Amino acid sequence: MTVTSKNIDIYGEIAQLRAKGKRAALATIIHIRGSVPSFETAKILVKEDGSTVGTIGGGCVENDVWKAARQVMLEEKPRRLLFDLTDTSNLEAGLICGGKIEIFVEPILATPTTYIFGAGHISKFISKVAVLAGFSSVIIDDRPQYANTERFPEASQIYSGSFETAFKSILPNDFSYLIIVTRGHQEDQTVLRWAVQTKARYIGMIGSKVKKKALFQNLKQEGITQDQLNRVFSPMGVDINAILPEEIAVSVVAQMIDARRSKSDITLPVHS
Repeated sequence: MTVTSKNIDIYGEIAQLRAKGKRAALATIIHIRGSVPSFETAKILVKEDGSTVGTIGGGCVENDVWKAARQVMLEEKPRRLLFDLTDTSNLEAGLICGGKIEIFVEPILATPTTYIFGAGHISKFISKVAVLAGFSSVIIDDRPQYANTERFPEASQIYSGSFETAFKSILPNDFSYLIIVTRGHQEDQTVLRWAVQTKARYIGMIGSKVKKKALFQNLKQEGITQDQLNRVFSPMGVDINAILPEEIAVSVVAQMIDARRSKSDITLPVHS
């Protein structure tokens, strides 16, 4: 197969979108029978803002593919489409190509990333389970003796400086999951203050209801709103009566998966 310059542009765009945590869908013509205004392997990339890169021939077929691509982004499931341009209704609409087109539409999504603030014992298991479940793991702790590749070989990135320094480098988005398990209440509060002001998909904090109440009260006095705090899962994790660190990790990642698969609050802007 010859790769055209348009395809190269599309692949470059895909890499940029994934790096930014943006959704998209890629539609590719996989089979043609008869005469149609395009060719096999022609592609169109539909971005979450509705804009496109490339083309599969234009017309009503491309418009229908655009609509399907929007659903594929939300459902995160590929779809196969078949268009019969020999149909009488299509002929009446002025489509005289007389062929059939089969198109495969696949979601383009960033890898979900869990940012684990704190590199203690529980964090080790959360990181391992998260990676097994398909998340990328990033470790943040201000103690280099804990935040290192020896303790977290599966981590894609490790920050071993201050939390405030890490905040400047991390830009949470809809594919970001923030876990707060630092060594103390003050550090938890520092991270929580920052976390609730981000666009992260999920925010979880370890601790008791008493701790949660105290930290929330402190942050509200600083101007953090109740709506912002309502985004926080604390105590975090699905209630499975977990006691061991491994069990806690399973419960937390299960809650992250639930947040990832719950798409009811995701909306896509309409492209003008």
